[in-house]
Amino acid sequence: MSALMPTYAPADLAFVKGEGVYLYTADERRFLDFCAGIAVNCMGHAHPHLVEALKSQAEKLWHVSNLYVIPGQVELAERLAAASFADRVFFSNSGAEALEGAIKIARKYQKDNGHPERYRVIGCDSAFHGRTLATIAAAGQEKLLEGFGPVVDGFDHVAFGNLNEMRAAVTDETAAILVEPIQGEGGLRAADAAYLQGLRTMCDEFGILLMFDEVQCGMGRTGKLFAHEWADIIPDVVATAKGIGGGFPLGAILTTEAAAVLHVGNHGTTYGGNPLAMAVGGAVLDEILKDGFLENVVALGVKLHAGLSGLIAKYPSVFAETRGLGLMQGIKLNESIVNRDFKAELEGEGLLVAPAGDNVLRLLPPLIITEANIAEAMEKFEAVAARHASS
Repeated sequence: MSALMPTYAPADLAFVKGEGVYLYTADERRFLDFCAGIAVNCMGHAHPHLVEALKSQAEKLWHVSNLYVIPGQVELAERLAAASFADRVFFSNSGAEALEGAIKIARKYQKDNGHPERYRVIGCDSAFHGRTLATIAAAGQEKLLEGFGPVVDGFDHVAFGNLNEMRAAVTDETAAILVEPIQGEGGLRAADAAYLQGLRTMCDEFGILLMFDEVQCGMGRTGKLFAHEWADIIPDVVATAKGIGGGFPLGAILTTEAAAVLHVGNHGTTYGGNPLAMAVGGAVLDEILKDGFLENVVALGVKLHAGLSGLIAKYPSVFAETRGLGLMQGIKLNESIVNRDFKAELEGEGLLVAPAGDNVLRLLPPLIITEANIAEAMEKFEAVAARHASS
């Protein structure tokens, strides 16, 4: 028996190297990676610019702690702020840590503004915000909470996309609203612009913070640096991670000046924002901010949506609908087919995807894919779908 704690049920695959949009096993089997480490490897595998940034920094300095100035933090924070709504940035190691920090910000913001009684955060059903005690409470899903009671207090939940329910849930104790512009684990459900705009108006009306979880949908995945930009609104707080490090552990909290309430002694991290992370994060941002890069993600997203829609039209007994935006898309299977079983069959064809809630398969390819890669993925989907349609 392995000494490894059995917290996962991985596929019987082990990869030893990656190149671009492909992963390889020890016996040289090649897999088209439309999972990208669950939306992490935004620049694919062994991207030359990211590799060089990591190697160059590794030869200089890995870690010093936040007891000292880290110039890379200052530079990357300035670049992220210049490219987004944000005025301030805090670097963490992961999405869950970024969300924990966001929750702390919501409470401290209200306390600093004379409302310590406002501590509750309203979230949405089917959300996913991480695996810490606070973030599983913020999501509110029973499958995440089972065995970890008592549940951390301070969180309420309403239906995703329903402004009336959200408004009804606001009380004198509400500090903030926390929403994923696109629910990833919850089944690739994208909020429309009117919903996000309505949340902004509501938060302004009640004096509460609007916080977005863009851990999965941020950093260029939808064709904007952040998904909320499609709604043309300014949030108060955004938590992001995954793609921001391109595979290196990195997360961030971005805030407006008004929401930048964390000061010396309020919050901290040992590893967060260390020189290695900042070097890689900077290299990722170099690529995302290149002229035409995000426009290409939009165009590829249209191609991917067309491919998935074609599958639905051809195999209506297999697929029900497509969801998502940009290169964060999903396809829902009919009830007679289990998404995890279909995922395993795709692996047999050499294609990697990720499961999601509501019997959906997530397609989260590297942002560097080509139209040819999309065509290859659709061929592999069709090979599996044809078997199900004929059975």
